[in-house]
Amino acid sequence: MKTLVVLGFMSVAWAGEFRAGTAAVKVTPPLGTGMAGYFSFRGVTGVHDDLWCRALVMESGAQKAALVACDVIHLPDGVVQAARALIEKETGLGGRAVMISATHAHTGPEVKGDYAEWLPGRIAESVQAALRSMKPARLAAAEGEEKTLTFNRRFFMTDGTVGWNPGKKNPKIVKPAGPVDARVGVMSVLGEDGATLATYVNYALHLDTVGGTEVSADYPATMERLVSGALGGTAMFTLGCAGNLNHIDVSTARAQKGHVEAKRIGTVLAGEVIRTSAVLEEVKAEPLRVSSAVLELGWAAHKPQEVEWARGVAAKYGQPNAGPFLEMVKAMRVLDVEARKSGPLRAEVQVVAVGDELAFVGLPGEIFTELGMAIKARSPFRHTVVVSLANGHLGYVPDSKAWGEGNYEVVTARVVEGSGERLVDAAVQLLKEAKQ
Repeated sequence: MKTLVVLGFMSVAWAGEFRAGTAAVKVTPPLGTGMAGYFSFRGVTGVHDDLWCRALVMESGAQKAALVACDVIHLPDGVVQAARALIEKETGLGGRAVMISATHAHTGPEVKGDYAEWLPGRIAESVQAALRSMKPARLAAAEGEEKTLTFNRRFFMTDGTVGWNPGKKNPKIVKPAGPVDARVGVMSVLGEDGATLATYVNYALHLDTVGGTEVSADYPATMERLVSGALGGTAMFTLGCAGNLNHIDVSTARAQKGHVEAKRIGTVLAGEVIRTSAVLEEVKAEPLRVSSAVLELGWAAHKPQEVEWARGVAAKYGQPNAGPFLEMVKAMRVLDVEARKSGPLRAEVQVVAVGDELAFVGLPGEIFTELGMAIKARSPFRHTVVVSLANGHLGYVPDSKAWGEGNYEVVTARVVEGSGERLVDAAVQLLKEAKQ
């Protein structure tokens, strides 16, 4: 498969006043809406805390770029493209200069049907409102670290296999099968008087803490509220590469589910963001550059006879949770790929570079943390923020090592082995070009 670089660098602003604006638009679904995140149906029965679409628009000279984060599980390509088209039509801001990501909340709506048709308008509305709030600004950035919240959920087991979420205090666990990226990316947008207009936070920790049937933005809701209260302005969360990370500490038997746990995580993370804000260093905000590359990836392969097997599994069990989990996961993947494999599997890699010290990378999918860490290690920028579930959704993207180990993320992956490393290479290439 070849890499198709279809979106090159946009115009560069080398001089001129830097301006920024932020806004938030509510995207909470109505009661009864199907909820995302699991294999069986859950309908919304109430609202614990609202879901939001938050936008940060930056402008330097003639160039603008927008960073958008929505409190939903993922964003299908059609939603992203529809939102970009609306933004371009209604504001003049080029759609390809907009990075639209999902926080991956499992207590939000399925992004399909009526909700998927409605959401692009709300995304565009958030960008419009952010543009209206633009004012002269400065940027500052730093990197914190929070090691107590995020854990690799894959483990080497005593029988030689790699387990996935094997349970707390499981005596068969040997050690984690991979690392965690505990770095907390923090960027502040400051007004001319030094007051905080916005705080942008990026952290690699899966959002599946709450459960139940009430709408909730999960732990970022608490983090954003506390950070805004302490620092002022708007707080905004984006998800790092957490495809194989979650909040479960298997070394303890302590319960870790529900709103109390989400608030605990959000509070601890907020504390690190607030601590990091004390060591922020101003970064030059020009030039502002945006570039993208579109890759054609291969679909995960299956044998022709597996299609009938998969149909049989789906029919036999009816409700997915009624049967062996990995068997159902594989059946769902086979049927999905079979229905879609006649078309290309395209993946957009996007870079928004702000000056020569700060860059944002957008990747479409649940990206293994090793891949995000590789981009950061190879990036020529001092501060590199890698945002997953941005500009589309590939599903899980494991690194090559994981393919030989198997289990859930590999069984469910729609992409072929090596796709993650191709995304890394494309991102690094764009970063290097942006640095020149």
